[in-house]
Amino acid sequence: MADGSNEGNGDNQAAAPAEAAPKSPLREIVQPFIDLAHAPRALWGVNLAYFLEGMVYFGMLGYLAMYCSDFIFQGVENPDVPAHYMLAVLTAGITISMFFLGFVPDKIGVRAALIVAFIFFIAGRVLISGAPAFGFQPAGLWSGLQFVTIAGLLLVVIGYGLYQPAAYAAVRQFTTPKTAAMGFAMLYALMNLGGYICSYFGFVRHAVGITGAFWIYTGFSGLALILTLIILTPKTVSGAIANAKAERERIEAEEKKTAKVEPEPAEPTASIAPAREEKKDLLDKITHAIVNHPLTNLKFTFFIFCLIPVQTLFAYNWLILPQYVDRAYRGSWIGENFEFAVNFNPLLVFIFVPIVTALTQKRKVYNMMIIGTFVMAAPAFLLALGPSFWTLLGYLVLMTIGEAMWQPRFLQFAAEIAPEGRTGQYMGVAQLPWFLTKFIVPIYTGTMLTKYCPDVGSQDTRTMWFIFACIAMTSTVMLVIAKPWAGKDFKAKSA
Repeated sequence: MADGSNEGNGDNQAAAPAEAAPKSPLREIVQPFIDLAHAPRALWGVNLAYFLEGMVYFGMLGYLAMYCSDFIFQGVENPDVPAHYMLAVLTAGITISMFFLGFVPDKIGVRAALIVAFIFFIAGRVLISGAPAFGFQPAGLWSGLQFVTIAGLLLVVIGYGLYQPAAYAAVRQFTTPKTAAMGFAMLYALMNLGGYICSYFGFVRHAVGITGAFWIYTGFSGLALILTLIILTPKTVSGAIANAKAERERIEAEEKKTAKVEPEPAEPTASIAPAREEKKDLLDKITHAIVNHPLTNLKFTFFIFCLIPVQTLFAYNWLILPQYVDRAYRGSWIGENFEFAVNFNPLLVFIFVPIVTALTQKRKVYNMMIIGTFVMAAPAFLLALGPSFWTLLGYLVLMTIGEAMWQPRFLQFAAEIAPEGRTGQYMGVAQLPWFLTKFIVPIYTGTMLTKYCPDVGSQDTRTMWFIFACIAMTSTVMLVIAKPWAGKDFKAKSA
């Protein structure tokens, strides 16, 4: 089993000279898909709902800045600035919500958490879609229309605080060591495939407008809830958990047979341990929680926080790209149908993530972070050459390959280092830097669009993207500089 340490491959080869001949590269790629095809019905139930939610989330997100700018803040000076602040309520709110609510799926179970999350999604999206029709007019800064929309966004935020930790906890519970890596990768990929389907909603937008498209997306949220209730029955969930647990125990038993037998540790003295446990007060519990918090591991903390600059590119996908393509490519087919450009990344993620994961699942995590962040950040310099079809296409394709190299592995790492019963908490903590990214980026993107890519007036998109590219590249620089310290003995489970 490969790990994420910084030790050389030669050590592993020396330890197992009698190892069988390497498998063919084709088999290494195909086998994880074969293993996942035999995954339980419960896992595919989570995947199907995640696919629909990806379509709804990315679809509404791609229109939200434009909707706020053109409808809620019409007549306001520099409407892009408050419009991007509105997106921060949603995107940053989701991550901080997961930080505080990530423990809930561990307490009430993944099925219940998923159902409650979809109820919040539906309620919030009804408010967002119906705010103009409910008579909250006129539009403007601090108007009734803005407040109702914010209320809807906050309901969606609460839903996501439950939903994503529950989905990843479910994958961990439903998979075995053979299917875990591909299970996490496919969950990530299917949500992005749903995001690509949004490309075809450009025709819906032309027909019924943005608010009409919002209502249709809300209907798909209802469909996802229905499918979750039908597929993820209590019996199905409990059976999948029991089967996966039995398989993990079988594999562990086989590994123990081949491993060197270590002497059993001495039993702790029973006379005083229970008494101490009973006397444990609130201060002891707080101290224990702080000492055992994931952020007390300085290497892990550096590892997740240094990814913030490259993660700004994710935020640009909904904060910058829709309005950038609409404005910089105005008059062309791609400008009129910007959904295809904005949502091309999710399609590429769906294609590349399983393939790249299969090829790299035994590679060291830290090395994949360096290579992946570089491949993701460097293409932003293409857009600094100016708006053209080929620079936009090159940016989207190469950036996605880099994303596929590091993002799923990082999510798997965060989930698998969690002690039993604390997956949701660890996933929430791992998302903290992502919260900071989504909080910080909207502060300046509205101003950058107003200055370098306004709706009316001269544009200088080359300078804007050069600045964005330099910011993203600092993640790779920090990872390379810190490798002798942060990469040493950095371990993570792989498939």
